[in-house]
Amino acid sequence: MNSGGTREGAAPEDEAPRRFTGLRPGDRVAVVAPSGPVDPARLERGCGVLRDLGLEVVLGGHVLDRTDLAGGAARDGWHRLAGTDADRAADLQAAWCDPDIRAVLCARGGYGATRLLDLLDWDALAAASATDRGPKLLHGSSDITALHAAFGARLGVSTSFGPMVAGLVADLAGPLDADRRRTLAHLRSALFGDPAGTTVTGSHALSPGRAQGVLTGGTLALLTALIGTSHAPPPAAGRIVLLEDVCEAPYRVDRMLTQLLQAGWFDGAAGVVLGSWTDCGDPAELDAVFTDRLAPLGVPVLAGVPAGHGPCQVTLELGAPVRLDAAALTLSVPAGRRASDSRPLPGGVR
Repeated sequence: MNSGGTREGAAPEDEAPRRFTGLRPGDRVAVVAPSGPVDPARLERGCGVLRDLGLEVVLGGHVLDRTDLAGGAARDGWHRLAGTDADRAADLQAAWCDPDIRAVLCARGGYGATRLLDLLDWDALAAASATDRGPKLLHGSSDITALHAAFGARLGVSTSFGPMVAGLVADLAGPLDADRRRTLAHLRSALFGDPAGTTVTGSHALSPGRAQGVLTGGTLALLTALIGTSHAPPPAAGRIVLLEDVCEAPYRVDRMLTQLLQAGWFDGAAGVVLGSWTDCGDPAELDAVFTDRLAPLGVPVLAGVPAGHGPCQVTLELGAPVRLDAAALTLSVPAGRRASDSRPLPGGVR
């Protein structure tokens, strides 16, 4: 056990992800919907933000489809998906394998991404990742955690965890308050590979210490759902774990953390970063749960980082090396990222 001092952790060299290549103004990006149904108006607003950033946007062929869980026309009150599993998987694969597409951005989360994992041609996806320009960029959050985990493990690439096109990105088309300005700044930096170092500040530490390692994790419910499957995320040994979620009661958060602990997934983790926990009950009760479940790991735990489902959603690169300093309340990405070229980043949206 670590008593709260500096813990240095890193994945073995042969497991270090290849970091995605930053975009250039004029690059073509695809927007797909691997999970829940998409609101057309919000999709168009979000695509407008991407165009204002200088990107050419194309849509997956089924991005506005709607079906029920069995692939048929959904009845009122039934859960909907953005098309059949086969169609959603085909859109994702076509976008990733298209040599003219430099990034694949997800329209929204919800539910459904795990159902695609057995339908993707992973050899074809791997071949499309091995280009002279480097790996493509996969961007999304929430339910897209399933894709982050699988792309990281199977393709060995880093991915981008942040706001989605028909989600918070759509709100960046209007007047920008402080939260939206920060969200946009982080998104722009992530997409275009700003070489400057990035530091994100949390609100409080639940366990002291410093650590460094590759960032892993995402939305807690999705990580838990993958445990025991062939698509499970690699163990967190030597890594900094990002966790966030939405609409999960503290007892369910406790249950999921307990499952990951009992499965040995946290063994050897270097540190934990807790993002937003929107509509997850009393924050004091959540802190008590996190402290009880995670403090025995003996690693630094930083809470209150604005990543996930909150009004401010910073973008973080899963698979990138990071430094965690719980005393300073900071999570830092060292300078020297994979910027696409030396041209300045595009300006903000209107």
